[in-house]
Amino acid sequence: MINTKVEICGVEFKNPVIAASGTFGFGREYAEYFPLSRLGGISSKGLTLNKKDGNKGTRIYETASGILNSIGLQNPGIEGFIKDELPFMEKQDTIILANVGGSTIDEYMVSVEKLNETNIDMIELNISCPNVKEGGMAFGIKSKIAYEVVSEVRNACTKPLIVKLSPNAENIVEMAESCTKAGADGLSLVNTFSGMAIDIYNRKPVFKNIIAGLSGPCIKPIALRMVYEVSRAVDIPIIGLGGIMNYKDAIEFIMAGAHCIQVGTGNFIKPDISIDIIEGIEQFMKEEGIESIEEIRGVI
Repeated sequence: MINTKVEICGVEFKNPVIAASGTFGFGREYAEYFPLSRLGGISSKGLTLNKKDGNKGTRIYETASGILNSIGLQNPGIEGFIKDELPFMEKQDTIILANVGGSTIDEYMVSVEKLNETNIDMIELNISCPNVKEGGMAFGIKSKIAYEVVSEVRNACTKPLIVKLSPNAENIVEMAESCTKAGADGLSLVNTFSGMAIDIYNRKPVFKNIIAGLSGPCIKPIALRMVYEVSRAVDIPIIGLGGIMNYKDAIEFIMAGAHCIQVGTGNFIKPDISIDIIEGIEQFMKEEGIESIEEIRGVI
């Protein structure tokens, strides 16, 4: 008998595999490939208070062992999500994480207050968003600013609060400690790395915003190292992500200290890749005589 269940902040996941925000939409398209109930959870497309159309120009660009993206948080807004997308997600028998972004602390606060009234299971706070009052620098770069936004949101949030950390933070461990002190119930890491690409024939950047977010297998070793370091610095649950493409990658993150993992870029390569990962974890546990995920978490 094996037990793949994982508990985070009183929320029970049937297995540790979550579809990552931004690569899974709200699940509708992927439901054509497999039952979403097989997943441990789904993290919604990044949501902002008001609807956003996203960036113009190139949005996705393939690079060695990964992709660069500059989507611009295209989403239906909080009310659009609650009205049009959440009813579908609620029928899928899986844990729902609402990923929330904003350009001011007030936007975060209002968004969270609206989501408090829904049946979502958790808030995943995206602090990689640009802080318009600080000249566009992301909330998640400096620990002091991150502490402020997490503290304010914590006071307004009645759901378990998971803070998604940016690998572009000045110090990822210090950032994790600041968010923990501010009241985060858990952490997810890492978000995309800053990168860019150049069109050498037109002598210009590929993306209109010049800088884009790098994800995929190329970031996995760095993301894994960050999860390992953070798991030893804080005592709250961690959700690990960054280039996970198979069950071995997932188990590495769990052994490094993660409670759950998220699958992002892999969804674009194989829509049902999460099922492969879930089944691979189960088979590994059977072969290795592991009865519970707890036995291998943080063993490194």
